[in-house]
Amino acid sequence: MIDSNKNNASEYHKIVIIGGGFAGLGAAIKLKEAGIHDFILLEKAHEMGGVWRENTYPGCACDVPSSLYSYSFEPNPNWSRVFAPQAEIKDYLQNIANKYNIMPHVRLNTEVISARWSDETQNWLIETDQGEFTAQFSIMACGPMHEPVLPNIKGIDQFSGQIFHSSQWRHDLDLTGKRVAVIGTGASAIQFIPQIQPIVKQLTVFQRTAQWILPKSDINLPKPIQALFKYLPLTQRLLRGGVYGVFESINGGLQSPAAMKQFQKLAELHLNLTIKDKKLREKLRPNFIIGCKRILQSNNWYPALAQNNVEVIASALAEVQGNILIAEDGSQTEADIIILATGFEIAEPPIAKRVYNRFGQSMADVWQGSPEGYKGTMVEACPNGFLMFGPNVAVSSSAFIIIEAQLPYIVDAIKQAIDQGIQTIEPDPKLIKPYNEKIQAALQHTVWNKGGCQSYFLDRNGRNSTAWPWTTFKLKQQLKRFNLNEYLIDYVPENSQKIKSQ
Repeated sequence: MIDSNKNNASEYHKIVIIGGGFAGLGAAIKLKEAGIHDFILLEKAHEMGGVWRENTYPGCACDVPSSLYSYSFEPNPNWSRVFAPQAEIKDYLQNIANKYNIMPHVRLNTEVISARWSDETQNWLIETDQGEFTAQFSIMACGPMHEPVLPNIKGIDQFSGQIFHSSQWRHDLDLTGKRVAVIGTGASAIQFIPQIQPIVKQLTVFQRTAQWILPKSDINLPKPIQALFKYLPLTQRLLRGGVYGVFESINGGLQSPAAMKQFQKLAELHLNLTIKDKKLREKLRPNFIIGCKRILQSNNWYPALAQNNVEVIASALAEVQGNILIAEDGSQTEADIIILATGFEIAEPPIAKRVYNRFGQSMADVWQGSPEGYKGTMVEACPNGFLMFGPNVAVSSSAFIIIEAQLPYIVDAIKQAIDQGIQTIEPDPKLIKPYNEKIQAALQHTVWNKGGCQSYFLDRNGRNSTAWPWTTFKLKQQLKRFNLNEYLIDYVPENSQKIKSQ
């Protein structure tokens, strides 16, 4: 790991990667494999880890089986459970960073303030809190799940107790015997609420929208199974293929609300069998088709909500007066601690506020709430800038499916540029519009758009800027090779020197 020096002059590298999660680490590994070594990776925190460094709440674990939630080229036979816990996933990432000798390329404690394309220097100018860097190419691998959404609730800043977001868990606070209110019932809440319910005095859950919950097939993986995966790796590859097939089937079903209504019967059975209290059961019954929101899995969520010290208020929190919390339906409760399980900025990537195109406009200003790009990877007027988890590449499967679809495309683009003396690559505006019109047309009949809910797949303008409407096979096929004919290309002038900012 290289120490950053605030007093350094601007430092040039061929490529700058922004973000030290699985996407950024994967980009670094694939660049090295392609024989490209002049790159650095900028990470704002003190260690690598991405979302698995940020989220340390009790019960934090993957909701995709670990056999699929890992690099295909780096299976891990040592997972302790079918769905790996947070600490194991973070260790997996950091171990791989060391195995592939990526840390010498990494600048920790280096937060990107802005990344600006300069037509004058034909480089990205990247300002950080540790000085300035310049690069011909940038790979923005920041991920969508690291900037928490903080609700705008009247009086919440005057709350007389303690308040924190689930992704910034206060491990110094003892919840034992406290009156705790949780705002939100999404993926994080269904994991930590069953963990804290037995120790708190009173738990009040503010549920704006009920969620469909599937049973979770989570079991321990004993040593003999781990040994089998280690010494017969084909067995783990076969398991990965089977899990991928299940998720691909679900992903295909999401294109049909009618199909998802049939799949929903499993979640309805789970609810009916687990919650005996009829009044509570109706509170917890969603009014939209499963898949419209992120599909959640848990075996202990419903049992936790059925306990005597838990109250579910089927209404959003509207106002806070001292330690009194008032819901939109008029319900009131008192709390010592508020935990915000209000999710992350998904439809509007936080990095968009910090990336500026050749005209000096931020991505966020150009998008106006509705992100749009080309093949989810490049954006108009941002030459040589590649975006991981860009617009309309999200699938209901493992994030690694997206990462390993995008990385060959990005690395192929950079390798072709180096081999052919190309100075800049940017998407052709003539192709961007029809590409996005085709995606939006395909999304119109999916459960995300027609399932009857408001989810993070839909942006503030009501447009689905997030989901990929087809199979992941088609996504991987589309990104298999970077076709220069679809882009605007400028070649390096003959005998010219590369301009490097000083």
